This record gives sequence, structure tokens and C-alpha cells, in this order.
Amino acid sequence: MEHKLLTIGAIFLTTISLAACGSKKSASTHKALSVTLPDEPLTADPNKATDTNSAGLIFQTMEGLYTYNKQNKIIPGVATKVVKPTNNGKTYTFNLKRNAKWANGQPVTAQDFVNSFRRTVDPKTKAQYANLYSAFKNYSAIQAGKLAPNKLGAKAIGRHKLQIQLTKRIPWFNDLAASKYLPLNTAAVKKYGQKYGTNTSKTMADGPYKLVGWTGSNSSWKYVKNPHYWNAKNVKINQVNVSVTKDENTAINLFKSGKIQETTVTGQYVRANASNPDLKKHATGRLNYLYFNPQIKKTNSENLRKALGYIINQKTITQDVLQDGSKPALNMVIRGDQKNPKTGKDMAEDVGNLLPTSVSKAKNYWNKYLKESGKKSVTMNLLTDDTDEDKHIGAYIQSIAQKNFKGLTINLTSLPHAQHVARDFDGKFELNLTGWSTNWRDSYDFLSLMAKDNSVNFAHWNDPTFNKLLNTANAKTGQARYDGLVQADKYLMKIMGCIPLYQPSEAKLISSKVGGLTYSLLNEAQYQYAYWK
Repeated sequence: MEHKLLTIGAIFLTTISLAACGSKKSASTHKALSVTLPDEPLTADPNKATDTNSAGLIFQTMEGLYTYNKQNKIIPGVATKVVKPTNNGKTYTFNLKRNAKWANGQPVTAQDFVNSFRRTVDPKTKAQYANLYSAFKNYSAIQAGKLAPNKLGAKAIGRHKLQIQLTKRIPWFNDLAASKYLPLNTAAVKKYGQKYGTNTSKTMADGPYKLVGWTGSNSSWKYVKNPHYWNAKNVKINQVNVSVTKDENTAINLFKSGKIQETTVTGQYVRANASNPDLKKHATGRLNYLYFNPQIKKTNSENLRKALGYIINQKTITQDVLQDGSKPALNMVIRGDQKNPKTGKDMAEDVGNLLPTSVSKAKNYWNKYLKESGKKSVTMNLLTDDTDEDKHIGAYIQSIAQKNFKGLTINLTSLPHAQHVARDFDGKFELNLTGWSTNWRDSYDFLSLMAKDNSVNFAHWNDPTFNKLLNTANAKTGQARYDGLVQADKYLMKIMGCIPLYQPSEAKLISSKVGGLTYSLLNEAQYQYAYWK
């Protein structure tokens, strides 16, 4: 009798223990993850997004044909599998998951993809990144207004089958299928038109989270688990609280107090806290560079570009100004972006350092510039973001140039990111500190920033020789293509079409209580894989 009572007691205690474990797991699932962004996003519309903050929002709430797994490898998203193209790499046919649904429960259809693609390339949409579809059949004619958007090489073959026709093979198609070739809810776009994506009520998600509480201009919102997401059962955290925190010290204090679990830190904090176990660093797929406006006479000068190119020291920028693990640019291609097919060597290292520093050469080109301009003194304006990082780099360029170039005055204008981007596309700048984050690992994406028809070649800098080298290279395959891209890179650096500065390294403070946050050259962490330890 005594033995039985003890056994029953043991069972009773075990039951309580299991119930407690279940409650703890449930509490972890319902406990919100809190994170920061450095600035406000401009839009939740994938067809129109141009800035990194909007891209971050879209990355958490939308899913394309493919997506990325925990190790940042491409896996099927809305598509049932990663397909092999036919027709010499020019035709892709996808079957779509029948359980892929929008946040309102409607199925994601092939026509949702087709309509999104057509909307992007329609000139009326004014999508800045429409050229991501440049290899689609009839793209050029549609952009030129010669054909209707419904002639684009994408069609629905039934409700759950999509076919894409290209005019040429593109090596980075799978990356775009995972990050940029996104669907839009057809009914929502029809209802809201140009206002689609301007706030939460005019947005529809098909990814692991839906957007909640974003008005289009506020500085805090939520990602709430999408119950209709096809893989919702594996999303561990139900809610992510997002707050725009521009001041780094504020973000650090919030982290230390446990109010946020992920935030970005830079420069001096990274250097001073190198041994902090919560500090994690990773290289990004981004190049920050100095761009000159060719539509303004005083900045449309090869002599000016070379003067600044030789006076700027990329190592000084990364080691002394940033101090956060960022890498000095060697040329127009970032490290880790592309490999030599024959040797496997990284292209950036293969091409080598084409950005040497020489004060004497810099002064010589500056004197040539003054002579060609017919002036003894020149005042220029340098446009930057209002982040500490950009302001410090701007101050460095201002200081080193004014110190060595007689008669030069550089004034700095630092604007919030959204305003900076608007000025970029309006061409309202003289010197511009800007950057580009790639969506695929191929040097063409960075080299084409200076192609005459690229929408982010903001003031339409145009060098026929460079355009020919780039286009000729991209029309080839294998080693011949690689060698041609190397040649284009070397020529661009020879004439200093722009001045590459550095490949940023991103440093994050990540709570030891949270797991599953992994980063890559292309991607921020996907919160769908995060969990409370």
C-alpha cells in the first residue's frame, strides 16, 4: 500500500512536471522577439522597394518561388521543387504548392506571380528595379512602350503552374526566384492600385509573418505569424516587435536591459567590445562607393574622379574610421561574390587592388581638374545618409581632400535614408556616398551599376567602351564570361567611373537566449527560424 502511494505520488509529480514543461514551451512560443531597424522603410510593395529597410520588411513577410533554409541554402518556397530549366536554360516551369496561401487564406496562384511580374515591368509602375526582369521575353519592348505588359514572358498554365520564358540564360536566376520574383495578391493590388504597400491595411503577405501596425510612417510595428503559411507549424516565434532605433547608444541600452534581442552596432562599440560573446560579425553582400553626378559640369570630370580616387585610402576608412571589420574595396567587385571557373579563386582577389593611394598623383589630377575648369577654387557638396557611419566617412573624405587639394571646399549634407534615396533618383546631388546590396553572387550586379541603362546609375553616367565590354562579357558563358567581366572591371577602375570604398561588415548584438538567427553574404536572419532557448 505504501509502495503504491509513493508510485502514485511520483506519477502525480511527473504529471505536474510535464505540464510545467508544456507551459514553458507555450510561453516561449508566445513570447515576442524584439528587434531594431536603423531607419524607416519606404514601402511594403515588393514591386517598388528600393531601400534596404523596405527589403528587410519584405524579406520577413513575403515568399517567392524559392526561399532559404536555416543554412541560407536555396530550397523550394511556393514552388514544389527547385527546377532545372529547359530550352538551353531559357524556360522554367514551376508547379506551385497547393497549400501555399496568403494571410487571408486565399491560395497563392500562378497568376499572382504573373500579375506581379507584369506590374513590375509596366512603365506606369515606375519600378526602379524593373531591370531585374531584363532577361524575360519582351521585357525591352514593354519598357519602351511598344508592347503591353501582358506580353511578358511569364504565363499561368492553370492555377498552380507557372512558366517563365527568358531570352537568354541568367546564372543567378535561382537567387532572384528566392528574393525578388515575388507574387502579389491580385485582388489586393486591384483594390488599392498605386497605394498598395503604403501601410498594413493595404498589404498582403504570403510568407511566415504578416505585417501588423505599420502606418507607412511610424517607427514601430509587428511581424505576426501568418497562420495560413504553408510551413507555419515550424515557425517557433509567433510575434516579432520591430522598432526603428537610429541612435546606437539607445539600441545598446535597450539590448543590455533585455528589451530587444537583436540590433546592429558599428564602429567604436564593435572595437571596444570585441570580446563580448553577444557580438556577432558577418560580411555583407554590399559595396559602398562614391558616385559623381555627370549631369553637373563641375563633377563630370575624369580628372576629378581620379584626384579623389588617389587621395582616398580604403584601408584608412575600414581600419581607422569604421573599425567594425569591414573590408577595403579592391575594385568594383566584393569578396565572396564570384569565383574563377578555372582556378576557383575569388574574383576580387583575382583582379587585385586597383585602388592604390598616391598623394602626388592625386594632386596632379587635381591641378589638371582646376585647369580644365578654369577656376582657382571650387565648392562641392557631398550627400550622405545621416547615420554615424556615413557621416564619419563623409567627414574623412572632406578632411583628406581639403587638406591636399588647394582651393577645394566640400560641404556635407546628411539626410535620413528615405530622403537620401529620393535625392538619388532625382539626381539632386554633386558627390554622393551611396551603396548597393546584391541579391545574387555574380559580379555583373556590381559592374552593371555603372551601365548606362541601369536605373540605379542615378545620373546616367555613360561610357560606351565600358558598356560594350560589359555587354559582350555577359553574352558569353563560363570562363569567357568571367574573363570578360574581369576586363570590364579593370577598365572601369582605370577611368574611375566611380570610387569603390569598402565592403561593409555587419555587427549584431544577439541575445544568448535566442537561437536560429543566422546571416549570410546575401541575407539578414530569417525570424521564422528563430527560437527561444
